[in-house]
Parts: sequence; structure tokens; C-alpha cells
Amino acid sequence: MEKPRTYHGNIGPNDFANALIAHFGQGNLKVQKFSKGDTVIVQIATRDQPVSGGQTSLTVSIHKIEDGVTVQLGRQSWLGVAASLGQTALWTWRNPWNLISRLDDLAQDFENLQLTDQVWELIEDTAYTLGAAFTLSERLRRLTCAYCHTANSVGASNCVSCGAPLGPEQPKTCKSCGFVLTKEEIRCQNCGSAIN
Repeated sequence: MEKPRTYHGNIGPNDFANALIAHFGQGNLKVQKFSKGDTVIVQIATRDQPVSGGQTSLTVSIHKIEDGVTVQLGRQSWLGVAASLGQTALWTWRNPWNLISRLDDLAQDFENLQLTDQVWELIEDTAYTLGAAFTLSERLRRLTCAYCHTANSVGASNCVSCGAPLGPEQPKTCKSCGFVLTKEEIRCQNCGSAIN
């Protein structure tokens, strides 16, 4: 399982799920969507009886959170693709002319291996199009004073109403995965990236 990424903004799980279905639900791949509560699961897999590479599948879990969604990809099954590539290498070693007859199969095998990257690219593009990002949402850009309950801008050192110190409770997000962090954290608890 890859570490989840958090996208903040006015976006829901179905926005990503619909984009995945529209993009991957054609050609050599099939897509299934399952919903339960605030979570949508999209499974992308090669069609039954693929010409090359065996069964390849990837699960995308999209969960609604306050002010956005988290997206996590399950591990891709690729053993069939590895076996197919090995078979191509063996056939080519025995007779280099066999490579010509396997070019279409090789292209399909490499496309299947790149499925994870293609999914993340589509998710990033969809988030950008819908105005979602790893940065704090509009609601999280306000910090409520613990003493007088007045909303203050993130980064303010003292409350605009009562003057109380706002301290380290001020949130920020990881630039690598969008996880919400406190001001003191130097490493992201989600992905482990160093925080500037």
C-alpha cells in the first residue's frame, strides 16, 4: 500500500472515481466502482483473458474527509506482466526475430507496469482542474482562539480580538502528500518527508 495523499478543497470521492472510470474504462482495462459511506473504491484491472501479461489490477481507495479527500492506491498485481516480459526475453534470446512478433505484447506489458503512475497523474490533473490541492482548505486557514473563540488567520501570533497567543496549534500541510501537520513537526507523519 502506498501512503495516502490528501487533497483539500471542495471535492468529493465521486469526482475522482468518475474521472478514473472515464479514463480507464476503455481499451484493455476494465473498471469497477464500489461505495460504502464516505468511501469509494475503484478497481482498475486488465480484462479477462488478456493477450499478454496475465491479470493486472490496482485498487484506488478514496475517502471523504472534512475539507477534502484522501486517496490511497493498493499494491498492483504484476506477476503476470513479469512472466510475460521474461518469456519475451527468452524467445528473443533464442531467436532475435521473435521480438518483432511480440512488439504489441511488450507495449501492453509496459503500459500495465505504468498503471500506478498513470492513476496518480490522472488524480493530480483532476484535483488541479477542480481547484483542490495539498495546501490548506479555506476553513483550515482560520484558527479559532481557545479563549474567546474568534477566528484568526493562520500565521497570526496573537488573537485579533483578545490578544491571546495562538501558539503552535497553527496547522500546515505536507507539500508531498497534503497531510495536515502542526507547526512544530519537522517530518510528515504520513509520508516521512522533511518539512521546510
